[in-house]
Amino acid sequence: MSLLNNILIGSVPATGFERYVDIAQSSFWPLVKGALTYTIPMTLIAFVIGLILAVTTALFRLSGNKLLSGIARVYISIIRGTPLLVQLFIIFFGFGSIGWKIDPFPAAVIGFSLNTGAYASEIIRASIQSIPKGQWEASSSIGMTYGQALKRVILPQAARVSIPPLSNSFISLVKDTSLASTILVTEMFRKSQEIVANTYEPLLLYTEAAFIYWVICFVLSLGQDQVENRLNRYVKT
Repeated sequence: MSLLNNILIGSVPATGFERYVDIAQSSFWPLVKGALTYTIPMTLIAFVIGLILAVTTALFRLSGNKLLSGIARVYISIIRGTPLLVQLFIIFFGFGSIGWKIDPFPAAVIGFSLNTGAYASEIIRASIQSIPKGQWEASSSIGMTYGQALKRVILPQAARVSIPPLSNSFISLVKDTSLASTILVTEMFRKSQEIVANTYEPLLLYTEAAFIYWVICFVLSLGQDQVENRLNRYVKT
């Protein structure tokens, strides 16, 4: 039986420092497990799908085709103009009310992917536009088509420019996944809410959850620095 269960049935002191230590110790693994099984996988899946959406949307916006450009503009405007929480509620509760029931985890992934796709598309579009026009002209002069120039010359350079802001979006997405608790995904924050409901220790549990979020984001920030340093090193040489 876990220490947390011992606390709940009253076999350990109900108050005092020892109680806080016992709750912190016994709740740590359930929170980490929530992060490993839901928070991190949900972030990775949503970011990859969102990135695909973002590249597609950015190319639509830069396209000379007014229909494609218009679709991209409407999509970005809707996502940027509405709160992420409302988007999740529409996907999970709204669609469920008309018979299109989606399970909590995929509903959260859809919501986060759409949100990431809209914001990241503007980052990618700006990165592509930051590449000097001379790069396009030079590619064309050696016989490259638009698609070849985009794939072989423009996108690799734009990727380096977009790494820092995209990394920030990824780190923000880790924290935003706490909103999935509102549509019943048992990720780390919802785990902490469940334990708070039994222990009545919100300060301790939410602080513990915040600490784990911080550790995850800190590790990701170190990874971001490594990637940026590596890319900048290639540029300098």
